[in-house]
Parts: sequence; C-alpha cells; structure tokens
Amino acid sequence: MHKIIPVAAFDAVVFGATGDLTMRKLLPALYYRFRDRQIPEDSRIIAAARSQLGTGEYRDLAAAALERHVPAADREPDTLTRFLDHLRYVAVDGAGEAGWQDLANLLAEHPDHVRPYYLATSPSLYGAICRNLSAHGLIGERSRVVLEKPIGHDLASARAINDQVGTVFPESQIFRIDHYLGKETVQNLLALRFANTIFERLWNADVIDHVQITVAETVGVEGRGGYYDTSGALRDMLQNHMLQLLCLLGMESPLSLDADAVRDEKLKVLRALKPIPAHEVPMRTVRGQYVAGAVNGQPVPGYAADLGEHRQSLTETFVALKLELMTPRWAGVPFYLRTGKRLPQKVSEIVVQFRSSPFSIFPDEFAREPNRLVIRLQPQEGIKLEVMTKEPGPGGMRLRATGLDISFEETFNQRYPDAYERLLMDVVRGNATLFMRRDEVEAAWAWADGLLNAWADRPEPPRPYPAGTWGPTAAIALIERDGRTWHEDLG
Repeated sequence: MHKIIPVAAFDAVVFGATGDLTMRKLLPALYYRFRDRQIPEDSRIIAAARSQLGTGEYRDLAAAALERHVPAADREPDTLTRFLDHLRYVAVDGAGEAGWQDLANLLAEHPDHVRPYYLATSPSLYGAICRNLSAHGLIGERSRVVLEKPIGHDLASARAINDQVGTVFPESQIFRIDHYLGKETVQNLLALRFANTIFERLWNADVIDHVQITVAETVGVEGRGGYYDTSGALRDMLQNHMLQLLCLLGMESPLSLDADAVRDEKLKVLRALKPIPAHEVPMRTVRGQYVAGAVNGQPVPGYAADLGEHRQSLTETFVALKLELMTPRWAGVPFYLRTGKRLPQKVSEIVVQFRSSPFSIFPDEFAREPNRLVIRLQPQEGIKLEVMTKEPGPGGMRLRATGLDISFEETFNQRYPDAYERLLMDVVRGNATLFMRRDEVEAAWAWADGLLNAWADRPEPPRPYPAGTWGPTAAIALIERDGRTWHEDLG
C-alpha cells in the first residue's frame, strides 16, 4: 500500500463549479483524496459560479454528481456526508462585480490557508477572473491559479491569455494543467527512462527504429460540437497532450526532478521539432473526418450529423503525422502520431519499435520480430516489453514474440489515483513538475501554427473515414510507404 501524505490545509475555489468538468472530474477527484485522508479536515472547497444557489442546493447537485461518477463500491456514506460538509457555494460573476465581496469574506475566515483558484471556465474569462482576484485583494504568497486547456487557439491568443494572467500572478503560481501528465504511466516514463540503465542506454537512434503515439477515442463530439468545430483534432489533442508525451519520450535527462529542470528539457524537445515544409505536408500529414459507421457493433452518425442540421465542415476529427526531432539522440528516427474520434477502440499507447538485429543465427523460416516496448496509458495502464522466446516443446527451435507485461494495478494490487487527484494535490503542494510552463505552451503553439497555416494554404477537405475504422486509408500509407505499419494489437 502506498503511503498517503496529507497536504497543507487549503481553501480551493473552483470557478465554473456547476459545469461538466467540475461535476465529472474535479469533485470525484477531491472526494477520493478526502476519503484517503489526504485532505485535512479544516480544508474547504468553495464552489463559485453565476447561478443563484445556496450552499445546500449546491451540495445536492454535488451529491448527485458523485453518485453518477463514483462507483457505488467507493461511496462510503459517512465519508460522503463529511465531504459534502466541506463544500461552500458563492454566486460570483467572474467577469463582473457581483459576489466578489462574499467570496472575500469567506476566504478571510482562513487567511493562512493555501488558496488554489481553479478556473474551470471558458479561457475567455481567465483574464477577467484574475483581475478581479487581484482587485479584491485575494492573491497572496500561498495562492495558485490553475488554467485548463485550451490555452488559446494559436500562438497569438495563447500569448494574450498568458499576458493577462501573468500581469496578476507570477509564473511560479500559475499551473497550466494537462491531465495526461497526471496519468501513472506517463509519470512512469521518467522512471522507465532515467531509473533503468537498460533503457536509457538503448534510448537513441542506433537502437530505435521508430516511435508511435496513438490516442484513439470511440466517442464523437458528444455535445461539444460548438467548441470542437472551431478546434479540431490537432488543437484539441495533438498540440497539447500528444506533444507533451513526445517531450517525455524525447527529452534528455534533467539535472534533477526539480520542476524547472524537467520543463527546461521538455522545452528543448519542442524547439527541436522539425517544421514540416509546405511541399511535404501532403506526404507527412493526414487529416480525416468521420462519416456514418458502426462502433462496438452500434450504428453511429457522421460528424456533420453530430454537429446538427447536417452542415458541412472542414474541421478534422482525425490527424496523423510523421515528425522528426533535430537532436543527435533522435537523428533519423521518425515519430508517427495519430489521434481521432470514432475509432474502433478507446486507447492511448506509445510504441517504441527497436531495430532488427543486423545478423541472426536463426534460419529465415523461423519467425522473428524486432523487440518492441509498448507503454499503455489507457485502459489498463502498464508497460509491455515484447521479446523473442523459444516455443516450449520438442521439434526444434521455433520462435515466438512474448510479452513481459506489467499491469500497474494488478502488480501493486491497489487502486491508482486518477490524474486529476494527483494534479490537484500537486497544486496545493506547489509542485509544478507535471504542469506546463508558459514557454512550453508557446513553443508548442509556434510549431502547430506552422502546420495549421500550411493546411490553410491548401484548403482541401479532410479525408472521410467510416466511424469504427482506424481513420483514412491515407494514414496507413503515411507509415507503410516507409516500410512500417501501425501497431493495432491494442486489446
């Protein structure tokens, strides 16, 4: 059993407290941390939104949300009642004046508590909320502000948001959250690489043939069509989550686990991303959009129907890319990334494909495959190293790929905290290692803008792909023209 270390007492203020993110992710995460006694009894969770509710009414909403999003086996009635008692509600207009004095009065009751401000709102409100926090004297040395993605839709808008927040909060108190970085397996990338000599010595272009990163979803836009149609797969998933995974895979060893030491190395990876010249865009990128098909045996509509009124759109719901890093460690090693909606499985995986042996003592008729390291982020987080072994029994030397498989939950026989649980507690501690720094965000956007502009200069519609398939056939050609294939043994 892992040791639970309580955090300091805090008053967490959640703006956008009646929204989906709070109800579906934040409240369950805080409940689990309270249940496991990581949250001190004198801490409070202060819900802030424009709705005119009382604390009792909000607690009823929170109880219903926890019933929906926390399994019955994990809901302990006495603990749930005590957790709800820690909730307070204040009606606050983030962009206006209403309710701010009420919030100030509530916070004044515990002036020494850590104060995380979680902005689970539209990014358009980030600047206004931060200015109001400053105007009402609610920012001190123990304050932190948490920003949810998307932080802008391009480099210019990201800089504008960062400027607005940065005029109020110093960079050390700004926590830009990416829930992918809170996943157990993502953090294990650091341990895998830098705590195991066997892998760090192999982690280079001499041994690795290529790397694949797949983030696949079975769902469509699920009521988020208004947001998604102005975003698309590259902005929504690849520019942030997937590039962060690429950073952890490609970075050099930091001098320590200090937050800035780690983020310095990640920044170097983003700056080493080779731009895709306009004339190479058709060969190195694929944009797709799902049409009607079937997922898990059930018919589902196409993207146009999901948007409503069957209107046409040029927004991509799938993207596949071939990327390169301009560093000595990774010279000549391609990184293949793909992400999309309405794919056959919900899965996030990293595949590190090692090179074939230049010489083999085994006859050609005996099947042999290069070693492969598969890192599963979801579902069933774990790591699998595929090695060649002899099939048991008489009859000669027959080879078979066998997986040395580590499922974290099964191996350690315990529940692992959700990403939001870990990240929320890190905010209270002031540990920014798993959060993005301003220069990281802007470096990622600087690279993404180049590709977005190249696509805009060639306004071709996304390639259609039936829901329930692995994207357009062009995505298969993207990797197979290099003599490689996508890893799809994702069960």
